[in-house]
Amino acid sequence: MSEQLIVPTMAEMMAEGKQPEILFWVGSAGSYDDRAKKITRAFVKILNKANVNFAVLGTEESNTGDVAKRAGNEFLFQMQAVMNIEVLNAYEVKRIVTCDPHSFNCLKNEYPGLGGQYDVIHHTQFIKELMESGRLTLEGDTYKGKRITFHDPCYLGRANSVYEAPRDVLKKTNATLVEMKRHKGTALCCGAGGAQMFKDAEPGNKEINVLRTEDALETLPEIIATGCPYCNTMMTDGVKFKEKEGDIKVMDIAELIANA
Repeated sequence: MSEQLIVPTMAEMMAEGKQPEILFWVGSAGSYDDRAKKITRAFVKILNKANVNFAVLGTEESNTGDVAKRAGNEFLFQMQAVMNIEVLNAYEVKRIVTCDPHSFNCLKNEYPGLGGQYDVIHHTQFIKELMESGRLTLEGDTYKGKRITFHDPCYLGRANSVYEAPRDVLKKTNATLVEMKRHKGTALCCGAGGAQMFKDAEPGNKEINVLRTEDALETLPEIIATGCPYCNTMMTDGVKFKEKEGDIKVMDIAELIANA
């Protein structure tokens, strides 16, 4: 992106005696994965555009411990979680927004038991808030009439029952939202969750991300929208496997809104 993005850290804010409206939890994918960094930048562009007073932890942010927990290493999870909680509590963080449903679920449901009590929301919920309060408006009809299908991330949908916010935001783009036959509560996983991303399918089975991509392709979409960096990777790989990357884009909702 050519424009200058403003990304203050909590340390800088506190040095000025300010408390941000939200803490943006970037997450591991959003920090290190080249594709996911584009989602991070798109969301920061939205925050800047809506004049949201936010901050990030920067180098003080560590992995939530989600993958360690899913893979069965409870000790490592608690070690990482407690370290993060100490940092968050020291800054008196109240509200956290993240583009990663895995971090969202972990911070919202698993940190309270270790002393981390925060109001945690997903970036699609926050974008919806910004739109409804009039702080963020879309210009033009970038996606008018485009066929978009939305893939529900497991940790956003089934784990936390957040189904409407991403769809409400997509409808604001004037695109044609087409649902896969398996959606909302019956949506199929993208194949990344529970540390599955780091292993191959069992012998004789089709990769989950290919199965899910086939669900999406049945809707004849121009864009497959996601709300999770890991889903984005898996669906992108599925589209490539099906040799459809020339026809179909895989985009995070933050990217769609930033473009509009």
